[in-house]
Amino acid sequence: MIKLHHLKIGRSLFTVWLLEEVGAEYELEIYSRDPETMRSQSDLKAVHPLGKSPVIEDGELMLSESGVITSYVLAKYDLENKFHPDYNDQSNWAHYQQWLTYPEGSVFAPLLLKMLTLRSGVDHPVISPFSDAEIALHFGHIEDKLADNEFILGEFSGADFGVAYVVSMASRLGQLSAYPSLEKYLKRCMQRPAFQRAIERAIE
Repeated sequence: MIKLHHLKIGRSLFTVWLLEEVGAEYELEIYSRDPETMRSQSDLKAVHPLGKSPVIEDGELMLSESGVITSYVLAKYDLENKFHPDYNDQSNWAHYQQWLTYPEGSVFAPLLLKMLTLRSGVDHPVISPFSDAEIALHFGHIEDKLADNEFILGEFSGADFGVAYVVSMASRLGQLSAYPSLEKYLKRCMQRPAFQRAIERAIE
């Protein structure tokens, strides 16, 4: 059985959603952030030296990094390729992999910069214009890709776990007002029964 180390208020809620979506049996270990720094505490660092979440354990295997966890869980539980293309369909598989890794690899960094400047209460003369431009670039790209689709690749797929995460982060940071179609996309994701079960289980 998979054990998920889940840090409240963060990315790992979307891994809970992943596990619920594939119907996996799993154990949830919940951790709280330091109320002053909003960073993880020593209990999570005892599990993994980076003190980051999500982290999963499956027998002797321990994995971090959201995209890798998504790939592993789908390879293990999505045997009918409901949420990801078959590797032998290399063109579709490569396109799917691109969107699986894109949110954390490209979109998260400018959102992190925006979050830090908002927390400081001061617009940085270099960082703020950079993050604003990058956020506009990436969310314009995501909106164009979504177009009239319900989900990022048309049908719901493993790529939506990461894309929905960065869209939700942008929403929390007040960055979605120019992208109504992404607000609707996020709502569709959050209305999925598996997402609702994830919230019930992971948020106390």
